[in-house]
Amino acid sequence: MQQAIKPVSSVLNENYKNQLSTNEYQLILSPHEELGNKIRQARAAFHETYETSSVLGGKPNLTLVRFTQLALLEERIVQRLRTIAMGYCPFKVELKDFGSLPTHSIFINVTSKLPIRALVKEVREAQRLMKLDKEHKPHFIDEPNLLIARGLLPWQYEKGWLEYSNKSFTGRFIADGMLLLRRRAGDKAWQIVERFTFQNLPVTTRQGELFA
Repeated sequence: MQQAIKPVSSVLNENYKNQLSTNEYQLILSPHEELGNKIRQARAAFHETYETSSVLGGKPNLTLVRFTQLALLEERIVQRLRTIAMGYCPFKVELKDFGSLPTHSIFINVTSKLPIRALVKEVREAQRLMKLDKEHKPHFIDEPNLLIARGLLPWQYEKGWLEYSNKSFTGRFIADGMLLLRRRAGDKAWQIVERFTFQNLPVTTRQGELFA
């Protein structure tokens, strides 16, 4: 059977609607696979011991910012993040032992917070591009950590923290880039928009790349 061809106006209308749709975004640092597996094992062990409602899924990561924005602004955001990454130097992320948010969450401590906070400060300069409206402002993460469990019941938190406050964990990775993830309305899975490699280039080189 011959496939029906959509009129040009219909295709243009679909593209226009897609551009006006809103997406959720996350900008993250992602540990290497071996460390990611170690964190997943820690999450699974907590889930099994304390019978949490669900184990945290997905690949462990450190979130820098979360925001909601129109699809049509995505390319401008990507360009700005490319420029920021060009000028940023790779750095070491150190993880050690556990911390908690009373009375509901337990996480792995990030002890090397300063370079992450400095990066978040640079990304924050692009917040006007990330703000959809008054109700949808970007949420920047100034206290990075890697969650082990959240939404805990009082007994789960009390018993869990009693154990994990005396438990040790060590890990490290080199953050040599950041990932922008996107989730469209109605989707559960996140997609990678782009990976931005930290290149430690001087300002003049970055400006040349930007305006080339």
